[in-house]
Amino acid sequence: MIERFRELFSVSSKIVILTGAGVSTDSGIPDFRGPDGLYKKYSQNIFDIQFFKKNTEAFYKFARECLIPMAKAQSNVIHRLIAKMETTGKVLGVITQNIDGLHQKAGSKNVIEIHGSVNRYYCMSCHRNFTVNHVSQMLEETSIPTCPCGGVIRPDIVFFGEPLGEREIREAQELSVVADLMIVFGSSLVVYPAAYLPVLTLRNGGKLIIVNKGETGLDDIADLKIDTNLSEFSKKMMSAGGIF
Repeated sequence: MIERFRELFSVSSKIVILTGAGVSTDSGIPDFRGPDGLYKKYSQNIFDIQFFKKNTEAFYKFARECLIPMAKAQSNVIHRLIAKMETTGKVLGVITQNIDGLHQKAGSKNVIEIHGSVNRYYCMSCHRNFTVNHVSQMLEETSIPTCPCGGVIRPDIVFFGEPLGEREIREAQELSVVADLMIVFGSSLVVYPAAYLPVLTLRNGGKLIIVNKGETGLDDIADLKIDTNLSEFSKKMMSAGGIF
């Protein structure tokens, strides 16, 4: 399996990487739908935009417990493997469903965050920008952070009930169309439109590799599926030296 991975990587020149929650679990960030995922402790409604608007204080109680600490997490060997792959000059970009910013911490340069980032916040009224550190300080003194203009501050993430950012999804689609190889790490490929991106690559003549522990929605059409622990796989690839 690993030899086939190396082979497909070596013969490709326009590679796009798509990552999901499984990439960040070893950094202490729980996934959403797994056995110990966020949805086991919190209702899926916690990420619904109507819930945020009607229960802002409850959302920020969740944010103090989960989102703020997420911004302090450190990248792991999987993020570092992906950053190393980029140094070959073959990788056009990393498209991530994650909101933790860990690809950038590992050194990745062209990262498209299609679901936003917990590191950015903004006022819903005047759109003034705030850092996660600023909001964290506010939450030490108040249950709902507000802008000097009086508007409520929200995280710059895509809630359920909101469209993805036009620029981000356009760029993700453009990369997927031109890719001669897409590599998926740690995504079950069940959340759309992200799960459709590999299909764009395949329809335009590219190949698809999926590295994920457990089944995904596109296993049957992948050129290579590696069902394994992502960290162990990444350690093996990193220790091989010079394979990229």
